[in-house]
Amino acid sequence: MSEQAPSHTMTAVITPSLLASIRGNPQLPKHAWYFIAGVTLSAINRPDEIPKIFKFALEHGVGPFENTKPAHAEQLQIVRKLREGLIKSGAVVGIPKIINGMLALKDATPPELLDEPKGYSPTSRPVEVYDTPSPQILQRGQEFFDKLYGKISKRVMGQMDRCGTEDLGVVARLMYGYLLSNTSILTPAESSFVLVAGLIPQDVNPQLKGHLRGAMNNGASIEEVRAVREVVIRICQASGMVQLGENAPHGWGWREEVASL
Repeated sequence: MSEQAPSHTMTAVITPSLLASIRGNPQLPKHAWYFIAGVTLSAINRPDEIPKIFKFALEHGVGPFENTKPAHAEQLQIVRKLREGLIKSGAVVGIPKIINGMLALKDATPPELLDEPKGYSPTSRPVEVYDTPSPQILQRGQEFFDKLYGKISKRVMGQMDRCGTEDLGVVARLMYGYLLSNTSILTPAESSFVLVAGLIPQDVNPQLKGHLRGAMNNGASIEEVRAVREVVIRICQASGMVQLGENAPHGWGWREEVASL
């Protein structure tokens, strides 16, 4: 069951000035800012703001100095990266928020940019689920996991296997196999950006620390990872999140400083 979408009378998160600063961040790869912003908005339960990001990229281009409507091929790239970012964020933010984000994005998407069921799938996930031997996909996921976590990968997976039930490790293997290790649309580094964007709003530093380092293991530079962190925090702050402190009895924000590199 999906969550009720926020009212459209809520205070805007993405203002023109914030959007311009996100888009113009010189350390972010050209085609990263919009899906990072989209995932962050989904994580803070503001799917109503996702179309604002999408429409701007579709009408003005993605580069900081562009102001022309992209060609059809690049429009497809934009919407597919944004959709894939939302899909992959399910590993850390949960399915209900993905549903709301994806439906909000679909409502804003021109028909010619939709990948309809039973048609062409740019990710080939339907083929992987129904026609590809599962050990092949799970092995790909294990390799992705090992690359992301590096020398501590066996310890991390072992902790999940021995958390009281092996089922947590099974769930992790399924997510890494079928969801995260599919790099047809988002590169390994871009996939890590998605995870960072989904984790920061949740105040879960133990997991965030691993994925900040994991982004670098997946090929991102330290400057890019820091830029992703900065952009996500700015969007969170624009939505009302604040530094709470460890002993704050209530509020919406972070109980400790957001992990960094």
